[in-house]
Amino acid sequence: MRRLLLLVFPLLALAAAAPAHASPWQWPLGDHRIDRPFDPPASDYGAGHRGIDIPGRTGQTVRAVAAGRVTFAGRVAGVWTITVTHGDERSTYQPVSPAVRVGDAVTAGQPLGRLLGRHPSCRRTCLNLGRLRGEQYLDPADLLATSGSYRLIDPDGAPPEPPDLVGGDLPLDGPVTSAYGMRVHPLTGVRKLHDGVDIGAPCGTAVPAAGPGRVDRSSSNGAYGLQVEIRHAGGTATSYSHLSSLAVRVGEQVGGGTVVGRVGSTGSSTGCHLHFMRLVDGRPVDPLGTSR
Repeated sequence: MRRLLLLVFPLLALAAAAPAHASPWQWPLGDHRIDRPFDPPASDYGAGHRGIDIPGRTGQTVRAVAAGRVTFAGRVAGVWTITVTHGDERSTYQPVSPAVRVGDAVTAGQPLGRLLGRHPSCRRTCLNLGRLRGEQYLDPADLLATSGSYRLIDPDGAPPEPPDLVGGDLPLDGPVTSAYGMRVHPLTGVRKLHDGVDIGAPCGTAVPAAGPGRVDRSSSNGAYGLQVEIRHAGGTATSYSHLSSLAVRVGEQVGGGTVVGRVGSTGSSTGCHLHFMRLVDGRPVDPLGTSR
């Protein structure tokens, strides 16, 4: 009996020391990588990194890591921030344009908003994910599920094909200056469907393909100006309009990230930007996933 008690007491001590919130978190973005890890400061006001940076693209859907309730949705030091409370812990998301309001109950994986560009801690577009218990910052990576996050590649074989186009991704980091949906055309004054999204970017900015596929168009196309259209697998296509120059030919097979042209203002355009379209079975859909 004495030996049994000696074995039980350490187990009870370990259970008492375990954090109250031990459920795994879902990844808030499709990418399961960390650009910059958790690096807590030595003091409350010292330099450090109080969360983790997950790479993403402007306009991507950001999802709740676990079930909880939205307790903040606003600006912190000028950065759009969402906080979700999960029992005795909280998750924070920056920079995110909120699609939820304070008081909303959310489930794990539920969309919270859209990723914005240029977070102060990011070397490129990323989501800064934080985890707090009270006022103590904790490492979010400790709770993020890692199953399936790695893929072994034969070092002597050919590199794997990049993933196909993922709905909700935009090819450029930049502000969405005009969303998909009905609007009054700025030049004609006619109310009609804006069949893509306009992404603000300087003239000459390289435009990458959003996914691998075959070039179906690379020419001038009326009001769209210089336009490239790429046919992807599964009946989807993407197009890139108002380009200043073209970098691919019809029939060419391109990979995700291949430069297809340069941002311009050709066709019916009020200034330099990329008009990005996504089509399913030949019909335009919202490139960000849902009509807004």
